[in-house]
Amino acid sequence: MTKEYETIKIVIEPGIGEYIEKKSRFIAEVRNVESEEEAMAFINEIKKRYWDARHNCMAFVLGENRDTMRFSDDGEPSGTAGKPILDVILGNQITNAAIVVTRYFGGVLLGTGGLVRAYQKAAQEALKHSVIAEKYSGIRCQITTDYNGLGKIQYLAGQEGIQLLDIRYSDMVEIDMVSEAAGFAAFKNRITELTAAKSCFENEEPVSFYRSRDGVMII
Repeated sequence: MTKEYETIKIVIEPGIGEYIEKKSRFIAEVRNVESEEEAMAFINEIKKRYWDARHNCMAFVLGENRDTMRFSDDGEPSGTAGKPILDVILGNQITNAAIVVTRYFGGVLLGTGGLVRAYQKAAQEALKHSVIAEKYSGIRCQITTDYNGLGKIQYLAGQEGIQLLDIRYSDMVEIDMVSEAAGFAAFKNRITELTAAKSCFENEEPVSFYRSRDGVMII
């Protein structure tokens, strides 16, 4: 049975982290990927960059319900590298992401427990240096209203955390907005009531978006 995840997080800016344990150097990089092909292209890119490394271990997760998961120990003892990296991705509720951890062997054996910890810490360092945002399913649309309705829409949108993307003024006011899908119907009904049905909702379309310091970004 497929597990439903309440929170979906994505990597919106890639990150690189490093961890050193007993002279072994672990370099980790995380990147957003949208398909297995894109994930494998990223993994191969890292392998070419660090062609002289002992190991390039990886994991990636795809799909809103994490339907696709892959990992590889790349020559490390079974279960000591790829699965720990995968656990870091899943533990942070991230999807559509790949992490590759490159190891330059330092001459000292770490043991299975030491390897697990090292690969996890390196993966966590990559995430610390990336930018991660929660992904939302939403509805984008245009509202046409009169000038009396504008203030009511702006007030309710502010109360509900709904983003107004653009406002255009002519004989009427046109507002581009995006709302979380779960609250859209209630917001639409409330605006219709507040403006005495003088607001028209048009061009409704499903979108995915995330919130950043720069505002809402449509994916």
